[in-house]
Amino acid sequence: MTTDNATVATSDKPRASRTSLRAYVMIGVLGLIWLYFHWATGYVFLTPRNLSNLMTQMTVTGIIAVGMLMVIVSGNIDLSVGSVLGFAGGIAAFGMASMGFGLATAIIAAISVAVAVSVFQGALTAYLNIPAFIVTLGGLLAWRGAVKWLLAGNTVPVSDETFKYIGQGNLPAWIGWAIAASAVIFVIIGAVRKTRSVKEYGLGEANYAGALLRSIIPVAAILAFIGVMNAWQGVPFPVLLLLAAALLGAFLTNSTVFGRYLYAIGGNADAARLSGINNKRNIVKVYALLGALTGVASLIFTARVGSAAPDAGVLKELDAIAACVIGGASLMGGRGTIFGACLGALIMASLDNGMSLLNVRDFMQDIIKGSILVAAVGLDMAGRRET
Repeated sequence: MTTDNATVATSDKPRASRTSLRAYVMIGVLGLIWLYFHWATGYVFLTPRNLSNLMTQMTVTGIIAVGMLMVIVSGNIDLSVGSVLGFAGGIAAFGMASMGFGLATAIIAAISVAVAVSVFQGALTAYLNIPAFIVTLGGLLAWRGAVKWLLAGNTVPVSDETFKYIGQGNLPAWIGWAIAASAVIFVIIGAVRKTRSVKEYGLGEANYAGALLRSIIPVAAILAFIGVMNAWQGVPFPVLLLLAAALLGAFLTNSTVFGRYLYAIGGNADAARLSGINNKRNIVKVYALLGALTGVASLIFTARVGSAAPDAGVLKELDAIAACVIGGASLMGGRGTIFGACLGALIMASLDNGMSLLNVRDFMQDIIKGSILVAAVGLDMAGRRET
């Protein structure tokens, strides 16, 4: 038993170190992108105002990427989330404008529709064995048609100011600092508990001083983030929703049986099934979760632009998939992290924001982002061949 445990631990260490190394590399790349754009834009990019705009811009892609990451980890894909986002946002806007929906009803309707669509598509994939690529490619077209039918090809404005707050609002500074204090306490408690578990399981002595030292970087990052956001109108409310979605996704993938099942299914579906995992039920569950997050993203998107339009959410599915892949997820399944997906979304948003500030032509922006995506996958594949 000891030999087996040692073997597993030894095999897990290189994998964990590769994941950590990739995260550090991606953070370094993000830093270089930010420094370049700050210099190229005449020192505008890293101002509190632009960073607040940048964080708000990434929320829709980031929230969808959290759900998409879990779907990709399970060995599936969803190409329809952009159309579902437009349809769910259209439901909310049309309901308030023409059917007398209140705020709560509009929110529930949008999220419920997105969940129902995703569960339907997940069931087709899981129980009828139709490839997810085909099911969701059909969904991309079908639900885009549904948006056009619902809105009759018109843009439907949103007049409810409370609804608009979902995509445009900012939190008071004191709430931002209260969130920061809570997050700092959470980080420190987590570090202490992790160190205590090392001693409890007989893996070594508890080094509380080292744990606190390792907490300095995340604590400093939290305080710096809140400080910068408060320097310009406070933490954007959509960013708070993104942080909540990311924490939920991280908890599910790292600390629940459901999350472990997703990695097992994506790694080897047959082996997972033979070990007693209900693959079909878990695939439907992960699609339902993606639907819920897409519904939340649709509310942010609709509230931010102040209207629902037939072309809302076009290509958002590709932005979310690109964020996951750039963040280290494998399209074959079984590999990827929520942190990596959010980092990938931030990199994509940084490129969009920086190139827009530099007035780069639209076609050139697409070429650059596409090239970066291919390069990220190519480097990842090269690294895996070497190991």
